[in-house]
Amino acid sequence: MSDTIEFARLVGSERRVGDSLAGVSRHWRGDQERFLFISPHDDDAVLGAGLLMQLAQREHVPVYLLIITDGAMGYCVPEERLTVSGIRHKETFAAYQTLGLPADHIVWMGFPDCQLSNYLGRRPAASNDPTAIAGFTGLQNSLTHHLRQIRPSQCFIPTHSDLHPDHRLAHDELMISIFHAAGEIWPELGVPLPWIPHVNEFAVYCDFPAPPSLRIRTPQEFLKRKLDSIACFASQRQIAATVQAVADAGAEEYHRAYDLALYQPARYRLAFDQPPVPRTMR
Repeated sequence: MSDTIEFARLVGSERRVGDSLAGVSRHWRGDQERFLFISPHDDDAVLGAGLLMQLAQREHVPVYLLIITDGAMGYCVPEERLTVSGIRHKETFAAYQTLGLPADHIVWMGFPDCQLSNYLGRRPAASNDPTAIAGFTGLQNSLTHHLRQIRPSQCFIPTHSDLHPDHRLAHDELMISIFHAAGEIWPELGVPLPWIPHVNEFAVYCDFPAPPSLRIRTPQEFLKRKLDSIACFASQRQIAATVQAVADAGAEEYHRAYDLALYQPARYRLAFDQPPVPRTMR
């Protein structure tokens, strides 16, 4: 595909091209950059963003991975029904260390796979709930806590239009959790963020809901490392078609900036301040 690294970003009608993320980014924070990839399942982030994860580290940006579910529903043979979570834990550390992530940058939230609809919001936790933090459970509780602990400048998550319900729910809960994490609510979960992190989407199973804004092209060695990482998930036979699509696409990825725009009444003022256009009588 390419012998060099190329980033191409679309910003309105402008096309920015460069050999670094910093060179094409709109909101680069220099040495304060810290990327957090939120992966509903352990393999989602490498499938959709394995090249970007490598390139961020190449620019000395710390990369963290937050895995939401325990992967317990991802068994493909009956013998692994009760053990697949442990198998996937081992595969995950092997996979992302292949991409250069330190083991202590890989965090499991541990919510039951395919049951995220039971963990929306925040509520008091049962005494034996493994997802409990500060006496509470729920996606918003855990996401707010981890956002405040990791303190990312940018977050990356599967697109909200993705086929998998866990991906859509994770996206929705992340958006409100970013709002919580930047405010003073639930102080036992950590110090509020100093800013609202920029949110970016990557695709796993489905197309983006709107055109992506960033294209990445790399030499083949980065694609090989991404495919080697994916291959560590030997238990995940069901993603064979997705893996083949990644290989067929070659050494490129697409990402989409997600506009987490909080309500601003001024955006609508001009439309009401302008006098109406006179109607022509016929």
